[in-house]
Parts: sequence; C-alpha cells; structure tokens
Amino acid sequence: IIGIVFGAVVQRTNFCTMGGISDLVLMGDGRRFRAWLLAIAVAIIGTQALYFAGVIDINKSIYLSPNLGWLGAIIYPALAEGLRRGYAVANTDTVHVSGVMDASWALGHTEKVIDFGYRAVHEMTVEGKAIVAAFYGKKPAYSYWVGCSSGGKQGLKEAQRFPDDYDGIVAGAPANYWTHLTAATVWVGLQALEDKASYIPKEKYAVIHKAVLAACDAIDGIKDGVIDDPRKCHFDPKVLECKGADGPSCLTAAQVETARRIYGPATAPDGTQFFPGLEPGSELVWGFMMGGPEPSRIGSDYYTYILHQDPHWNPRTLDFDKEVAEADQLDHGTINATNPDLSKFKAHGGKLIMYHGWADALIVPENSINYYESVVKVMGGARKTEDFFRLFMVPGMGHCGGGEGPCNFDALSALEKWVENGKAPNEIIASHLTEGHVDRTRPLCVYPRVARYKGTGSTDNAANFTCSLPH
Repeated sequence: IIGIVFGAVVQRTNFCTMGGISDLVLMGDGRRFRAWLLAIAVAIIGTQALYFAGVIDINKSIYLSPNLGWLGAIIYPALAEGLRRGYAVANTDTVHVSGVMDASWALGHTEKVIDFGYRAVHEMTVEGKAIVAAFYGKKPAYSYWVGCSSGGKQGLKEAQRFPDDYDGIVAGAPANYWTHLTAATVWVGLQALEDKASYIPKEKYAVIHKAVLAACDAIDGIKDGVIDDPRKCHFDPKVLECKGADGPSCLTAAQVETARRIYGPATAPDGTQFFPGLEPGSELVWGFMMGGPEPSRIGSDYYTYILHQDPHWNPRTLDFDKEVAEADQLDHGTINATNPDLSKFKAHGGKLIMYHGWADALIVPENSINYYESVVKVMGGARKTEDFFRLFMVPGMGHCGGGEGPCNFDALSALEKWVENGKAPNEIIASHLTEGHVDRTRPLCVYPRVARYKGTGSTDNAANFTCSLPH
C-alpha cells in the first residue's frame, strides 16, 4: 500500500528524475534528488508486490534508461523509475567507468569511444530484449527509450543508426552535435575567463536575469516571470553598465562585452559560427560554463583526450578556426547524432518526442530546433515530419528540468499513447511546483506552435491557454 501511495504521488506530481540528477550534479542542490530517492525506493517495493500478485505485467514493454555527460556508470535511480512504471528495464555504463566531466578513459581507447558513441547502447538493447524474452517467455510488446542530455543524444543515435531498436523515443535536450557542443562549451568559458576584467562574478547572474525579465517577460502579453520565446528578446546588457565604479548591481564595460558575446553564437576567429549562443533567461546557471578557473572539462575533455590525445593539452589553445572541423572529420558519426534522414525509423513505425528547455545554459535550445528543422527539410516538410517526430520547447526550463517555468511533465505517457493507440500529442501539460505544491500549469505545444492566453481566467491554469502558431 505504501509503495502504491508513493508511486501515485510521484506520478501525480510528475516528479522529475533528470531534474533531480541535474540539480545535484550541476548546482550541488541535493534536496530534490533525496526526496525523489525516498519516493522511488518505497515505490519499487509496491511495484514488485503488484507484479508478484499478478496485478501488473512487467514484461509489457522494455524501458531503457540513459547516461549523462561522459558518465560511465549504471544509474540505478533511473532504472527504479522504469520499474515504478511497470517496465522491464536496462542500463549501460557504455563500457567505461568515469564521472560526468571525465573523458580520460578515452585516451588510447578507440573501441571505448565507439562503445560510448553508439555500440554499447545498441548491444544493451539487443541483449536486454533477449533476456526479457527468455525470462518471461515472450518478446516485449513495445520498446521505449527515455533520455535527456547525453541520453537524448543516445536516443537520436538509435533512431538514426538502429531504427528498429525502439518503437518510441523521448529525447530531451540532446547533446547530439557533440563535437560542436564541446567546442562551444570551451568557447563560452574562454569569453569569461580570458582575463580578470572579462569575468562575471556569479553574484551578478541574478542581476542580469532580473534585467532580462524586465525587458522581455511581457513580450508574449503575460507578465509571469517566464520568457515564452527568447528569440524575440533583444536584450542588450549595456543597460546594466556601471555609471561609475564597479558595483554588485551593474556590469563593467568588459563584463557587458562578455555577456554580449555569449548571447551571440559561438564564433571562430575567421567568423565561422559553429554553435548557437545562450538564450536570454538562462543567466542563473551560467556558472557551469563560466565559473572557472578553467573552461568546463565536460567540453574540453573531448579535445584533450580524443582529438589531441594529450592529457597535458591546454584548452586555452583550442584553434576554433580548424580544430572543430578536424573533430568533425575524426568523429565521422561516432558520437555525433546529426543525421536528419529518419526515413527508416519512420518506416519502422517509430515515434519520437524531443523536448528542450528555453532556459538551458548547458546545451543551448536552438541546437534542438536546428536539428528538428533539418529533419523537416529532409523528410518532406513539417506535416510529414509531425506524423512521427514532434518537438516541444519548454519556456523557463533549464537543463533537463528545473527553472522558473512549468517544467514537470510526462513525455513518456504521451509517447505511449502515440505508439500504442495512435494518438499523437498536440500538447503536453506541464506544471510548476513550489515546495511540492503545483502553483502553475501550462500546455507545451508542438513546435513551432506556442501557448497563447485565451484572455480570461487565471494565467496559472493550462485550461486558459491554446496552442497556436506564433504571430
């Protein structure tokens, strides 16, 4: 009974696995993760009791869970999430042991890089299905992949390279343009860490964020503390430039230029733009890439251990004019998952839901839009693409979860209905929680549609919004 109650509560509140992990790894805040662990641990007991009592059929489907960053480990909480929902589950450490930020295992190990790029997930999938069939006496009815960040990239890679592996894929904030993303991570860090004058202290992130909201919050017609589409926000950080001496509520001229550069695309000295810039609204988590004292290893380790294969290589010497292109050539589709031709996945009957938070500062949201639009172009237009692939942008959400906007939602249930019942999701209801209580709901719309207020009723109620094309 306790397990059922905890499971129902987690289901009802859409408690976010990736959000809890993201809070812990990226911001050092373990509160949501500890609460999630408690709920899941008890819910597993209830799930297993229901299975042995014959109430649920755990071999209905197989649920595969992902890894994060360069992580080489089994993520047991993610497996628990699948068990709670009644799935047979599997996970892989992609054949190495490391932390999220550490790619030193790749030095001199080309085969491990291949395993990390695609082979380990595919082999796990094949063997996982075989184990389920052997144990339960029948094959899984449906196979699903659910992942975010590196896990989102892994999901796209499966659709591109092994289109028959999964019937449905949820790919959140995918790190699919790995060679460019890792270079951009170094590039952003260098903008702020080039010298002391360029550095923006973390105490000023909130100051910039407040100014951004003041300038752009109401663009969508509602002042709710969330920027609906940051691409319409043309914020100039110069409005915060100090009139005199430096202070905690203003930016120096050098800091203004740093902010301007990182809002713009990552650009090589020859003018080549190789990755989109950070969006207005993402300021509160800039510290992950700009906090120093050196550029984040989650980006530089690719160039240290895979491109240069030199643990003593200095990320500050990265030659953006030529080394990004060299990384593309070396990778040749091993880790990158940018192939827009999903015709075989579509022919298999596969369905793909991709989502991305507009306030994501780790993997910029326009990367997902760029990939989606590349698929639309190859697959014959938006209407034909929406038959099997739908993108949902999430206003105010950070990396895989968290943030000021409604960021708790159940993409997997929407995917199940699409795969198993043919009901394509036109919207997914998201909620925002404060101290465990829902204080706002809002529909997430199929891109390029956005949620529009109907003009009456509470702006905190999703029922008072409709999805429509932007003006």
